[in-house]
Amino acid sequence: MWKECADGIIRIPVPLPGSPLKYTNSYLIRGPRNLLIDTGFHRPECRLFLRAALDELGVSLAETDYFITHHHSDHVGLAAELAGEAGIIYIGRVELSWLRSYQKNSEDHPGSWERFDQRFAREGFPKEELIRLWKQNPARIYAPPQGGPYVPVEDGQVLQYGGYQLICRSMPGHTPGHMCLHLPELKLMFLGDHVLFDITPNIIAWPGVENALGDYCESLRDLQQYDIQIPLPGHREAEMPLQERIAALLIHHQTRLAEAEQIVREQPGLTAYELAGKMTWKIRSRSWAEFPLAQKWFAVGEAMAHVDELLARGALTRQEDEKGVCHYQGI
Repeated sequence: MWKECADGIIRIPVPLPGSPLKYTNSYLIRGPRNLLIDTGFHRPECRLFLRAALDELGVSLAETDYFITHHHSDHVGLAAELAGEAGIIYIGRVELSWLRSYQKNSEDHPGSWERFDQRFAREGFPKEELIRLWKQNPARIYAPPQGGPYVPVEDGQVLQYGGYQLICRSMPGHTPGHMCLHLPELKLMFLGDHVLFDITPNIIAWPGVENALGDYCESLRDLQQYDIQIPLPGHREAEMPLQERIAALLIHHQTRLAEAEQIVREQPGLTAYELAGKMTWKIRSRSWAEFPLAQKWFAVGEAMAHVDELLARGALTRQEDEKGVCHYQGI
């Protein structure tokens, strides 16, 4: 059920029923006051498993605070419920803004789900598929309730738990304000979804973010500066040295960019939705039409992120038709 990763640091794999991710890694740092990093979805299966593990470890929720690497529901879902009135939930300031914007409109990100839908529709995603997706998207269904004792943190801010100094490191890309947590004395880093080892972190285009893939690759190169011997990812396990995995991820995205650019050059005028249907994906499906709808959304989001990077490089141009739908051509 749980495993000790370092002195006083325990990994609890919280199951995600029905998700290809399988589970979210929740990490416990034990001390006079505990710190729990990420929590799983706000759903009964996650709650029962995590509470059972904490009970087995003798952890009191009244003596526990929380750190959330990013606002995705499989990481933040249970935090507010577990924290109650006794705990603190640390989360990056940008991530907190996004989290609140899903629950209700805010000045920073008015209607985030609506803004996603508008961008995806502009990229050719059929509106009837978006409507069907609303009813089955786990990010919406298992999101945390409104409210919670969230405390925003900044890049470089230091937290102290379990006798360790934990440094907040801003690593945007997977989400606009994704944060990792660094323990220099152990050469250890809690990576969230910034680096995963047997799957590639999903990088989509974000409303209001000019070039999410460019941000992600820059963050990967930033991470290369750190001497990390114990990388702790948000899903599954570290299967190779961190530097080796970073290099592989950078090569992966260069390969994907070249593929996307070649497809558009050979078939000018494609939408991002059409482009995604012609790209290579490691998903068992006989055709693009039969792609699982949630995975299709992520695939189109990734295609959009790669298009944004190619636009930034000056490799493509974008034109809108009379319906406001975007089409791409090579230069």
